[in-house]
Amino acid sequence: MEDKPVISIKNLWAGYEADTILEDISFEMFQNDYVGLIGPNGGGKTTLIRVILGLLKPDKGTISVMGQEPVRGRRHIGYVSQFQVEDKHFPISVWDVVALGRLQPNLLQNFHIRPYDKEVIELALQQTGMFEYRKRTMNELSGGQRQRIYISRALAAEPKILLLDEPTSSVDSQSSNQIYNLLAELNDHIAILLISHDLTAISTYVKTIGCVNRQLIYQGNKELTADMVEIGYGCPVDLIAHGLPHRVIAGHQHEDHHD
Repeated sequence: MEDKPVISIKNLWAGYEADTILEDISFEMFQNDYVGLIGPNGGGKTTLIRVILGLLKPDKGTISVMGQEPVRGRRHIGYVSQFQVEDKHFPISVWDVVALGRLQPNLLQNFHIRPYDKEVIELALQQTGMFEYRKRTMNELSGGQRQRIYISRALAAEPKILLLDEPTSSVDSQSSNQIYNLLAELNDHIAILLISHDLTAISTYVKTIGCVNRQLIYQGNKELTADMVEIGYGCPVDLIAHGLPHRVIAGHQHEDHHD
């Protein structure tokens, strides 16, 4: 039996009132995929995330998550946002932050931790190597450690898909490598969609690459093509991966693209 896509987008247009941000997007993602999407600020990456999560209804086209409308299918998504709203002085424990991943909107008032919830929370912390920190408060952790806790919180929802928006934007290079290695391990059983500006990380860790700048260039392979760089950045890019330079676009001239 042919695998069904975990995310399916067909001829999708989306934006805000009269401002169209995404134009004729089509994309399929499957259970073993690890997709990296690059693109400039203002190109529509955040809008695409909002559409996938069911927070923004498309103007045209269709989208499904695990075969359902996004509002229903998003329960299968573990989401790690770029910016975390937190009070660094509030003494919430690591365990309690990860436990928030077990909350469901219709159970907020009567929520209590069951034995099974404890097992899932513990596993999520073990998967990210943070179980030994479970009794610490978040303000005792480094930026990289906090980011792994947010990934643990997403894993506590037992997702089929991990959706991450710039997961290493606020951490150092060592922590970034640890996070990307962790995601590669998680991809053994979870589909991953990663939004990033980090071309080096994208080329090194993900399985397939796409570029979003109003339109989407995605060919289901790991090659960072000239078309992707043209639509995303409008100029040649030298990509350094493991110390080796790779020219990913031929040095010919193109007309500028504007948002």
